[in-house]
Amino acid sequence: SSSLMDEFMRMAKSNTSKNIETCGVLAGSLEGGNFFVTALIIPKQQATANTCETIDEEEIFFAQDKRGLFQLGWIHTHPTQSCFMSSVDVHTHYSYQVMLPEAIAIVMAPQDASKNFGIFRLSDPGGMNVIQQCSKRGFHGHDPTSDGTPLYHRTSHVYLDPKVKFDVVDLR
Repeated sequence: SSSLMDEFMRMAKSNTSKNIETCGVLAGSLEGGNFFVTALIIPKQQATANTCETIDEEEIFFAQDKRGLFQLGWIHTHPTQSCFMSSVDVHTHYSYQVMLPEAIAIVMAPQDASKNFGIFRLSDPGGMNVIQQCSKRGFHGHDPTSDGTPLYHRTSHVYLDPKVKFDVVDLR
């Protein structure tokens, strides 16, 4: 839904005002060969100004399973930074995209005047191979991809539609 990001930012407002990241899971269904994000799940989480980590991931899976939903990606804020995927973000997203090639990562960056949101995915095979082979943790640089593509890119396979309904599941 074209209003999902606005709803997420409303739910993240308290953390954002304190310069703390917020994260959520995008879940949905497959209909007619297309995935539809029909649920925004806000898990229990621990966060800082530059990181967000879910707690009790079983609870997320139970919420999805109960509703018959697929995990389609994730969303998080960069309250003080620009709209990009950090090294931690690309590692997090790898775990989504390796399970579902169409998985997306949405970054909300309210302080970025040029682009306050981005919908991203790792390049494939280039970015996927680099992250698969990387064993580093925390914030760090990555080697260039072997095929010369960027590590990740803004995706063009997502369509925002005001008619798509979604539920919010706040597990905090």
